[in-house]
Amino acid sequence: MSVERALVITAHPDDVDFGAAGTVAAWTTSGIEVSYCVITDGQAGGFDPELDRSTMPEIRRREQCAAAKEVGVDDVRFLGYVDGELTVDRELVRDLVRVIRQLRPQRVLLQSPERDWDRLAPSHPDHLAGGEAATRAIYPAAGNRFAFVELYDDEALEPWSPDELWLMEHPTSNQAVDVTDHFEAKLAALSCHESQHPDPERIHRIMRDKLTATAVEFGLPAGHLAEKFSVHRVP
Repeated sequence: MSVERALVITAHPDDVDFGAAGTVAAWTTSGIEVSYCVITDGQAGGFDPELDRSTMPEIRRREQCAAAKEVGVDDVRFLGYVDGELTVDRELVRDLVRVIRQLRPQRVLLQSPERDWDRLAPSHPDHLAGGEAATRAIYPAAGNRFAFVELYDDEALEPWSPDELWLMEHPTSNQAVDVTDHFEAKLAALSCHESQHPDPERIHRIMRDKLTATAVEFGLPAGHLAEKFSVHRVP
């Protein structure tokens, strides 16, 4: 199947860079047009108690846009929800349906709506809520002319159904992407999030170890690095 457009939906700025920036770089290098949709502004992030918290949304949006450019992404959309308060409701699903119908991606990558009890940190409540809302938006709402009729009647957004659903941080994975040639781009993207990482070198070591283990898990040659996903066809 030919993929021309892909959409990545995440709860917070920097989520995509931890989970999939190497894969995104591989996609953009191959000619796929990738867009980001970030649901919250990451207001609860950071480590500096002296920072004026009212400035955090602007900082995190700026950092995410810079990180996106490191992996070939120019289109970054922010929905402006509040970090730590995300719930699955009609408004959020509708807003995600809007983005899907606007961009008409064949592939959508999002965070798992299922908690991984072996790795609790990636199963942040916002990640779970964002993943569930995005899944509901993908099927059946985005492709249903009679779901969120205001998007059609008021905004003339035609129904659209993606073909592929990619989940990161899922308890089980069935596909790995070799990102060996794009690891430096991933690190560059992560390094853009200066407000979040007091020790970027530690983050880089953790990422290398994690991606090395994934490559071994999926039988890639020694020295390779990989990101893993649970990939499914959309009905």
